[in-house]
This record gives sequence, C-alpha cells and structure tokens, in this order.
Amino acid sequence: MPKSKRFKKVSLTQTKKKGLETKQKLIEEIRSCVDNYARLFIFSVENMRNSKIKDVRNMWKHSRFFFGKNKVMAVALGKSSEAEYRDGLHDMSKRLLGNVGLLFTNDTEDEVLRWFEKYAEPEFARSGNKATISVTLDEGPLNQFPHNMEPQLRKLGLPTLLKKGVITLLAEHKVCKEGDTLTPEQTRMLKLLGHATVEFKFELKAMWTNNGVVKDLVSGKEIQPNRTTKVAAGGSEGEEEHNEEEEEEEEEEDKEEEEDDDDEDSD
Repeated sequence: MPKSKRFKKVSLTQTKKKGLETKQKLIEEIRSCVDNYARLFIFSVENMRNSKIKDVRNMWKHSRFFFGKNKVMAVALGKSSEAEYRDGLHDMSKRLLGNVGLLFTNDTEDEVLRWFEKYAEPEFARSGNKATISVTLDEGPLNQFPHNMEPQLRKLGLPTLLKKGVITLLAEHKVCKEGDTLTPEQTRMLKLLGHATVEFKFELKAMWTNNGVVKDLVSGKEIQPNRTTKVAAGGSEGEEEHNEEEEEEEEEEDKEEEEDDDDEDSD
C-alpha cells in the first residue's frame, strides 16, 4: 500500500545539529589555550566515567580539559609542520589516536606527573571488562538483600527462593571467574555485591611546552622543534621572512642584470 502524502515526520525537539560553528569554536578555544598556558598534555582514560571526569575538572579548575573529535583537535594544533599553530604542535596532533583528550596547564611537569600517578578511583566493571577476581556465593540465606529483590536476582541467574521473607540461595553460585570476559548480568551482580573491580585513572602520553619541545612520556624521548617558516598557520612573522627572502633574490637578480649590461657596453 502506498504511503500517504499527508504523513510527515515532525521532530518535537528544539536541538540543533552541531555544525561548522561548533567545530570552529573548539578550534579557537584550543588555540587560545595554546597562547595562554605553558604546557599541553595528551592523556587517555581507563574505564571512562563522566561523573569522575567532572570531579577531576573541579579539582583542576586552574587548567583546561578538552574532549572532542580527534580530527578537529588535530586541525586546531596543526597536522603538518607548515600548518601547525606553534612550533612542535604537529608532533602532538599525530598522537591524537583513540580515546584521548587534551590538558592545558601552567603546572610543572613534575607536579602533573605526580598528581596523575597517584590519582585512581575504584569503579564498577562494565560488560566486556575482564574479571579481576573470582566471586562465589555460598548456599543459604542472602541477608544483604531485601526480600523484594528476589525476582531481580532470579533474572540475573541466581537459583533463589523466598523462605519466611528471606532470600535463600538454593545452591552454590559462581558469579564470575578471574580472567573471564564479564557479561551484563555478571557486572550487575558484582555491583549489587559492592565489588568495584576496576580503576578509573589517567595515562599521560605526551607533553608539549611553549618553547616547542615535545616529550613522549612513555619512552621519555624529547623532540626538538624544527624552526621553519610558517605561512599557513602562522603568522605575519613567517610571511615577513618569506617576503624578505624574495626581496633579496630580486636585488641579486638586478645586480646580475646590471653587470651583464656593463659587460655588453664594454664589448
């Protein structure tokens, strides 16, 4: 049966798609931070949780965190030595791979490394994580759960029964085994039991300082800036240097032409 022409899908939301303006704003904010902060770090997060990220942001209010599309952040920094916003930043843009973010700060390298090495928060595992412990429930009453949770526990695979208002496990039940890939039911059960088996933490991958030096924080290798003329991203300075070189070449050509004219006159 053909569709009626009167039938139209109407969106009731007032949200607008993120377009070029949003991307341009992110680029401008990142470049502003490059100008205003002494150091830039690239980091990754293990067991990402939005609530934990908000806590860290509150603790680092004197600095700026950026989570965005890697391609947009790479454009802000510069994808090549000619297009980079400041010396050395194209080496940082190459490291924007996977689930990573940017941290701009004026704190010293030692202060940042010490803080993030110590920071780790226990968190409940999610589906797909590896079990770090083995958990087994013994047969008998489960006094830690209220009686109205018995149907929920049965749905999670536990052989339970209500006996005089107390949830009772009819047989020994293995929740998970160390090394196994956790299922949604297993992660839910571990959370109900209060087992936080993973950690929310940061891994710092690379650092850029405003003198143009890039340091790989995994290998410890430093990359010195390649002081080349910047035309695309840069700046007036690059254009001035380029113009000066052209003027010098033109002057040399004029001198050569004058010498050639003198030689012809003498002949």
